[in-house]
Amino acid sequence: MAKHTKPSVKPLGDRVLLQRIEEAEEIKGGIIIPDSAKEKPQEAKVIALGTGALDKDGKKIAFNVKIGDKVLVGKYAGTEVKLDEELYLLLREEEILAVID
Repeated sequence: MAKHTKPSVKPLGDRVLLQRIEEAEEIKGGIIIPDSAKEKPQEAKVIALGTGALDKDGKKIAFNVKIGDKVLVGKYAGTEVKLDEELYLLLREEEILAVID
């Protein structure tokens, strides 16, 4: 397993940096599904939080997620970015569907 280190990037505003959680590869009936045919996993881990959005009075709005949270995101949400040879997902907090306990 590769050791994951926190990338040195700070999202801006209400953006959140996530790392997708890869599902274990399942082989059913001896059939191996190629990577190109697999759906993107929808679970991800919060790696970094942005500087925070501001309300109409200029006060910071608190994030509903925290670093380390496991979350659900849409299959095509956000923008994939490659940092330190690892793929991450950068999206607005409102694109996060749920926090997984």
